[in-house]
Amino acid sequence: MSENNLSRQERKQNNKKRKKPSGGKTSNRSGKFKKIMTALAVILLAMMIAGGISVVAIISGAPDLDQDKLILALNPEIMDKDDELITTLHAAENRRMANINDVPDVLKDAVLSVEDARFYDHFGIDMRRIGGAIRANITGGFGSEGASTITQQVVKNLFFEFDKTITRKLQEQYLAVRLEQQFTKDQILEMYLNAIYFSDSRYGVVEAANYYFSKDLDELTIEDAALLAGIPQRPNAHNPFNNPEGAENRRNTVINRMLNNDKITAEQAEEAMSIPVEDQLQRSERENHQYQAYIDQVLDEVESIDGVEASDIYTGGLKIYTNLDQDLQSHVEHVMQSGDVINYPDDLFQAGITLMETKTGQVRAIGGMREPAQGVRQWNWATNPRRQAGSSIKPILDYGPAIDELKWSTYHQIVDEEYTYSNGTPVRNFTRSFEGSVSMREALKKSLNVPAVKALHEVGLDKAQAFGQSLGIPLDEMHEAYALGANGVSSYQMTGAYGAFGNGGEYNRPHTVRKVEFPDGTVIDLSPEPEQAMNDYTAFMISDMLKDAVQSGTGTEAQIPGLPVAGKTGSSNFTPEDREKYNIPDRAIRDSWFAGYTTELTAAVWTGYPNAEDGQILMNNNEHQISRHIFKAVMSYAHENRETSDFSQPDSVVRVAIEKSTGKLPSDYTPESEIIQEYFVKGTEPSTVSEEFEEAESIRGLKASYDEEQHAISIEWDYPGNLRDEFSFRLEIKDSQSSDYTLVDITKDMQYILENPEYGETYSIRVTALSDEDENLTSDPSTVEVRIPEEGDGEDDELNEENEMNEENEQNEENEENEENELNEENEQNENNEPENNNDINDDNSNTGNNAPGDNDTNASNNENNTETNNEEPNQNEPEEEPENAPDNTDNNEEPQIEVSEEPSNNEDNNSNNS
Repeated sequence: MSENNLSRQERKQNNKKRKKPSGGKTSNRSGKFKKIMTALAVILLAMMIAGGISVVAIISGAPDLDQDKLILALNPEIMDKDDELITTLHAAENRRMANINDVPDVLKDAVLSVEDARFYDHFGIDMRRIGGAIRANITGGFGSEGASTITQQVVKNLFFEFDKTITRKLQEQYLAVRLEQQFTKDQILEMYLNAIYFSDSRYGVVEAANYYFSKDLDELTIEDAALLAGIPQRPNAHNPFNNPEGAENRRNTVINRMLNNDKITAEQAEEAMSIPVEDQLQRSERENHQYQAYIDQVLDEVESIDGVEASDIYTGGLKIYTNLDQDLQSHVEHVMQSGDVINYPDDLFQAGITLMETKTGQVRAIGGMREPAQGVRQWNWATNPRRQAGSSIKPILDYGPAIDELKWSTYHQIVDEEYTYSNGTPVRNFTRSFEGSVSMREALKKSLNVPAVKALHEVGLDKAQAFGQSLGIPLDEMHEAYALGANGVSSYQMTGAYGAFGNGGEYNRPHTVRKVEFPDGTVIDLSPEPEQAMNDYTAFMISDMLKDAVQSGTGTEAQIPGLPVAGKTGSSNFTPEDREKYNIPDRAIRDSWFAGYTTELTAAVWTGYPNAEDGQILMNNNEHQISRHIFKAVMSYAHENRETSDFSQPDSVVRVAIEKSTGKLPSDYTPESEIIQEYFVKGTEPSTVSEEFEEAESIRGLKASYDEEQHAISIEWDYPGNLRDEFSFRLEIKDSQSSDYTLVDITKDMQYILENPEYGETYSIRVTALSDEDENLTSDPSTVEVRIPEEGDGEDDELNEENEMNEENEQNEENEENEENELNEENEQNENNEPENNNDINDDNSNTGNNAPGDNDTNASNNENNTETNNEEPNQNEPEEEPENAPDNTDNNEEPQIEVSEEPSNNEDNNSNNS
């Protein structure tokens, strides 16, 4: 039946039947969704329950709110190399308590504006800051940004270790809430202000105000309060004495926060920010601290531990095990500060020395200042400054890389000649003269500049930079002028680098701390792993050449009898602008260095003045020798009762006797005076025998005299003893009637009697040395004449006298020739040993084209920068170093920029040698 014939009721029933299947499917989908959501809800609930259980477990593990800890901190103990207690750093010694009612509003406003602006509104946790911190930690990793309130910081400093884990953070937040429940906001703020660390071992606002400004709290200005409030974030980085620029930037940030929080007006903010930090500071007088230069470095190394903050050192109950030798440290301080050992020119003259174990890198002593320390974190002249190294850098950036990469021998010849940097700027020696072909040994011993720059060019700047960096020298960039020490270094860094040469090429980072033990028993080992920075043949060859530099080169004032010392001098010059501004004498230098080592100990000494206006090292007064004298005084004492071996020749090195003039193996005829011993990397030594001296030596002292009684001519001569067994002598004679000589005899003797000569005849006698093995090898002949008187002639006496005169003249001519040769050699030696022949003229990167002192060449005068000085007194013939000349323009003729901002603001030299 068709649908058209159905009634309306029947059609409605059919339509309902068709819709049923569709309605069943929708119901099934809805049921599945509900099941999924139910399962997710169950999982989420389970996670919440598990999370809650975990949080409860974490919180239950939180420490108790010990009331005593809210007042007392756990002081650290510092041990020496023998684990004996040196000192306990008592934070309370530099902490004075303040009542919250005595803290001025301006200081409260400054601290709260930068640390916790909603302090009086939250309950110990700031949820808004937590949200921002979560976003930062998701994008930057956990720990990249914190959300700690002042309450949390109080809890963290007094109750927790130094890890940044979620567990510790949850416990910290829990205790912060509990702390807020037990104490008022003012009480918690008072705890914070009295516990906060302000660098230099200063805790609490009372001590900080007195230390930095010599003020009481009620005397603080807006800029004072802002400066103090900015320090705790990074206490040492924001220390205004050591980093005035960074401290001022942080101070101005705090002032802007105070302005934004309506704590001060715009006019007050502008006025406060206009005042230089230096004008605010007035350091208070402090007590002397023994070993402080060393302890300062200890604190720096402990603070470098990941998770340890500056304030943690004084409150965490640490045990710090150091490498300090108390006896050596006391001696170093005596040498530096007493005036009994070294005659310092004045009180402003400064010095810095680091003494380190060569084999381990363990620092035994540090001399950081000439005056006794009056507290922690004073300017340390051994570890803080970056002063130009001068020629003391040559083993590190020039000859060391050349040996390591190119396998140069100690004999390797370099032509000392007119030479330029890549931009055409001349490289000069101090004497304005050149020595021609010289060995690397001689170039380093005499500290010639041209060979050093050539070595850098040969090995390449990149490889030289990598070599220096492997020895701990900071080289973010590399310039040609660094070949002569235009880069900045500290005594601490130079000691580490030189120590590797004395340790077979193995570099140990210099360090004062062995390990740190925490109250819970956790121990962190801070001893660095040794690294092979160079081949052992490089270390040995550099050491052997630097021994010569101490024995007969520029470092003779540092010699220690009976001790195999290797070392190098270095110095830097003033800019022409400084010389003119401060009327600096020609023979005055800025820095003087000596770095040296034995197989046991290594030390690097810097001397100089903080600024050009404070003074200059006067070479006429031998003040440039003070760095050598400090080295000698310290190292002599340190090596007492120490068995110190010489540097051991490794298997990779061979010692070869070679001919000085050719570099080849000597022949049997090479004179002993022409044979030298040099070192070669095994496999690179010469194998060719020289033919330079394939000519026999002539006989010596030929004499002939007439014996009237025997009527005979007596002939005699001499010959080198080491050659007599290998040579015979051909004796020939010629009278006045003969045109040529006649052979008389070939003999091994060195005398002959010629009988029955003709009366009235004059004889010429010739003697030639002949090789017994090679008939073609003969010497140049030697001749002498003798006259025989007429028979019965009464002139016998006169003739004998004449013959004697002839012999004497022959001898005199020979002596004169020998004397002339010796004089020539002496003149050459004297030329090489000019009083100022050290030739270490370092580069002033900013003064390309300047002359050394005393040079009348205006264009050349601007090239002088760094000066290297010798250890000899003016009346000695040893070479003495002078300012080095090392201008550098490496990129598009632009000169390198050398930053010296590490020095303290009141000691900054704004007229850097490198601009």
